[in-house]
Amino acid sequence: MTRSIGDKVVAITGASSGIGEATARRLAQSGAKVVLGARRTDRLDRIVSEIKAAGGDAVACTLDVTQRSSVYAFVEAAVATFGRLDVFINNAGVMLVSPLGEFKVDEWDQMFDVNVKGVLNGIAAALPVMQRQEDGHIINLSSVAGHKVAPGFTVYCGTKFAVGAISEGLRQEAGPGIRCTVISPGAVQTELSSHIAAGAAKDAVDAMYATAALSPDAIAQAVVYAVSQSADVDVNEILIRPTAQNFF
Repeated sequence: MTRSIGDKVVAITGASSGIGEATARRLAQSGAKVVLGARRTDRLDRIVSEIKAAGGDAVACTLDVTQRSSVYAFVEAAVATFGRLDVFINNAGVMLVSPLGEFKVDEWDQMFDVNVKGVLNGIAAALPVMQRQEDGHIINLSSVAGHKVAPGFTVYCGTKFAVGAISEGLRQEAGPGIRCTVISPGAVQTELSSHIAAGAAKDAVDAMYATAALSPDAIAQAVVYAVSQSADVDVNEILIRPTAQNFF
């Protein structure tokens, strides 16, 4: 049975800002029930209040995607609140850019914990629910850096290539009733670049974002497109860049 967006329960990680926040707002406007997860609960509470004031239906949950128990609790809260889970969006991510030769191994660990293990934790929590329902949709946020490697971005690119591979494997393994989409944005006006330590790599990223960056809502609209297709249509991949972007 095809479920309209207005019938769907959607859980979103990393929903306190940027693409996650924009996606929650856009889906709520379309009638979906949205469950927002992140560590910054003060921001989540404000977003939920604004969604409700606009006539939407939303709840907030504390979430740390690097902790498997936290992600399971997030999914359980979504099901307990709304009775099912139709869409799970693995949006949380971190970009810490530096050359390999600087050996920022703690940053490498952090990126793999959030960008790769966080996605796997989301799949591990959401997929069993969707298998029981024989219906569901998992959306993973990758990046244009999951398609091309550039100096200084090596480890970040590695995490995003991994998201693409995991998404394709999930598509093949999940079964006919469960859809999988990977969305790869280019430069977007988010907090992602603010995590990069000062230096040449940050200067390069900031310069790119200053001249070419999409609004988070542009990515949110791509999510809506994927979610709104009929059940027999699986939008597997969307790569979306600013028209002015020439990096990556």
